[in-house]
Amino acid sequence: MKRSGLDATDIRILSAVQKHGQLSKTRLAEIVNLSPTPCWARLDRLKAAGFIRGYHANIALERIADFTRVVVTVSLTHHRRADFDRFESWIVHVDEITDCVATGGGMDYVLTIYVRSLAAFETMMASLLDADLGIDRYVTYFTTRTVKAAQPDLAKLVAPSRE
Repeated sequence: MKRSGLDATDIRILSAVQKHGQLSKTRLAEIVNLSPTPCWARLDRLKAAGFIRGYHANIALERIADFTRVVVTVSLTHHRRADFDRFESWIVHVDEITDCVATGGGMDYVLTIYVRSLAAFETMMASLLDADLGIDRYVTYFTTRTVKAAQPDLAKLVAPSRE
């Protein structure tokens, strides 16, 4: 907890907002076990300090449209800072790519991609390859179902280590 300067009450507030999204002042105070005014003041401070990036709805995409979710691992040919920067600068502008994480180990990136069809995926991948981003190889995984999708437990992340 020393890294962020947050106390246990701040963590409870952030955990509640992470789990439930936007809450009324009264409901948040109930969950956190704090009176409404100080609870709301703390929430405002956490927002102002940039601990809360925004609020989002968890939309049931499968009820709205047919889509294909693809996970792609990417390895670049060269590993200079400029190569990573060029790849990442391109990726942030591709709407179909919803997540991109840089990794250590065998592959350089793991991408999550949402497209309407296999043909749309092929078109998107062709544009990446045509952009000369230094992609050496990529491996495609078509997802069949989501087994788990969750946010980390903040209280566990900030708890003192017992190692």
